[in-house]
Amino acid sequence: MSTTLTPYLSFDGKTRDAFAFYERALGAKIEKMMRYDDMPASAASGEGCAEGGPPSGDGIMHACLALPGGAMLFAGDTPPGMPHDGIKGVMLALQFDTVDQARAAFDALSNGGQVTMPLAPTFWAEIFGMVTDRFGVSWGINGAPKEFQ
Repeated sequence: MSTTLTPYLSFDGKTRDAFAFYERALGAKIEKMMRYDDMPASAASGEGCAEGGPPSGDGIMHACLALPGGAMLFAGDTPPGMPHDGIKGVMLALQFDTVDQARAAFDALSNGGQVTMPLAPTFWAEIFGMVTDRFGVSWGINGAPKEFQ
């Protein structure tokens, strides 16, 4: 039996913009962008949905981003009427084979965001830094990993 762990982010109506940004910043590919209005007819019954039935509209119900190397990132807009408190208590860690790849991703993700730790050498990688992007997602970026005990 195999297990796959795929982060699933929630945005307050910004999934479409965030995934377009990540597609460019990370050299990724959007594989799915399903709006609430695109849900199958069987979902229209509201079965399994919160009070008030299934959401509708142009908001993104589910999006899938494929990153180079095979990792996936999922996301969706918080359904209408549900509170959105932002993304807290998590950092997405990216590992790159080279310093140049890490620097390019760091620079792209920090555009419009906030650098929380500038890129610098560490004992586990030639370079590491942290940034919170313009959508409130925290990233840890490693370049050229080192062997350590």
